[in-house]
Amino acid sequence: MAYDVARIRSGFPSLESGWAHFDGPGGTQTPLAVGEAIASVLTGPLSNRGTSSVSEQRAEDAVHGFRLAMADFANTHPRGIVQGRSATQLTYDFSRHLSKGWGPGDEVIVTSLDHDSNVRPWVQAAERVGATVRWAEFDPATGELPVEAVTSLLGDRTRLVAVTGASNLIGTMPDVAAIASAAHAVGALVWVDGVHYSAHELPDLDALGADFFTCSPYKFLGPHCGVLVSRPELLETITPDKLLPATDVVPERFEFGTLPYELLAGVTAAVDVLAGLATSGSDGVGGDDHGATDAAASRRARLQASYAALHEHESGLLARLEAALGGLPGVTVHSRAARRTPTLLLTFAGHEASAVSERLAAAKVLAPSSNFYALEASRRLGLGDEGGLRVGLAPYTDDADIDRLIAGLSAALGSPAE
Repeated sequence: MAYDVARIRSGFPSLESGWAHFDGPGGTQTPLAVGEAIASVLTGPLSNRGTSSVSEQRAEDAVHGFRLAMADFANTHPRGIVQGRSATQLTYDFSRHLSKGWGPGDEVIVTSLDHDSNVRPWVQAAERVGATVRWAEFDPATGELPVEAVTSLLGDRTRLVAVTGASNLIGTMPDVAAIASAAHAVGALVWVDGVHYSAHELPDLDALGADFFTCSPYKFLGPHCGVLVSRPELLETITPDKLLPATDVVPERFEFGTLPYELLAGVTAAVDVLAGLATSGSDGVGGDDHGATDAAASRRARLQASYAALHEHESGLLARLEAALGGLPGVTVHSRAARRTPTLLLTFAGHEASAVSERLAAAKVLAPSSNFYALEASRRLGLGDEGGLRVGLAPYTDDADIDRLIAGLSAALGSPAE
């Protein structure tokens, strides 16, 4: 199985713009196959869900296909897949659902490594019911969040541990499985923000030990929406506020209003694109041709092959980039953890990160500067609310993109590119 980046790039019309995109952690470019899937559902016969007409059945099929695709993606049951407007919205919703059973003396653990969407909902929910928030701090010198930083805070009143699967700011991937094992030993639930993680690591709900796992398909080639993954039997124990006529069936009891059928079809297409990244070269980008690709291979198996190939591809690009950064003057790389995604946070002696970002944009290289909503992490790194310049690789990043980024940084920092 080969990773043919030129073939992959050919499926992304937006790459014809001439820009080199290193903004993947904020949202990837969208392949044509995903756009076509969305348009097909939206413009074909479409009604609310049912089985009495073609238009109703198309809505039903879009929902069913979405749940199957995301279940394959996260290696779980389709009834554990909940759609939402965003991962942030889903976290806020469930912070309200879960905190109904909390009170004074109960404790919640959050980390300074996390995106604020996996911090503030829990902090605010705890404040409403008088529960205590405990903070697990990561080491700014290494970028690591040691398991002990979380487990040392656990107690018999810990109700929930919220931890990132991968930092969207510096890429650190904590040992979630070890944290979850310790949390479960004291009866706590584990909520994992997998938004950045899912773009680079194939999720496995049970292997991670997560009770809840959120992700955002637009971070891995899909449309703008959010997904919560959990076990159906756990979801059955949670009772949300909902409209009286609305179903009480899981997972639909957590999905308020009419579902965006076209976006669900787009998510399914994105998962199929990912499953087709590593191919023999006989099919198109994202093609889910079971006969041409491998009739015996499940979508999960093809996803595993694709992510393995993606790791190899991105690791090679990252090694090139890190070697080049070492030769540039005044560059500080804040992404230092031993296990991390191909995402780098950079600051520059004598240059504001925002100014360097602007210089890159003038050369059609997109690498934004911000705290990227990882506010606590940015402050702990000593970067205040301004953050730094973030470089993130994506499945379509190639050597030419890396060359342009290195040349752009060299010019911005006053050093000639090699």
